[in-house]
Amino acid sequence: MDFPIRSAQGDDGTAVMSVLGEIDFSNSDEVAQGIRDAVAQDSPEQIRIDLSDATFIDSTGLGALIEGYRAATEAGCRFVVTNPSDNFRRVLAVTGLIELFGMTDDAQAANLSRATGS
Repeated sequence: MDFPIRSAQGDDGTAVMSVLGEIDFSNSDEVAQGIRDAVAQDSPEQIRIDLSDATFIDSTGLGALIEGYRAATEAGCRFVVTNPSDNFRRVLAVTGLIELFGMTDDAQAANLSRATGS
């Protein structure tokens, strides 16, 4: 099985976590752990979860994102979701997670990082 999340450190202290394919019961633990590891190891000011390559999410996948959000906020790190498809956007809106996480596209996220210094 391929690892469902790829991590990169931005020049501005932002950790970018790119979700690849599906986030479901088969890999939600790896997604949550990947986010927790990035928070613990990199101590970023912001974590951006890039959903541009994500194709599906179920309730356990949403739980993994919530776990990642909790880890980030407990460490004083801003958590933002970027580039969701229309389907992802609907799921995040219906569940109220857009308001909890915050959501931007890549250009908005980069501008926000520069403007806030995070």
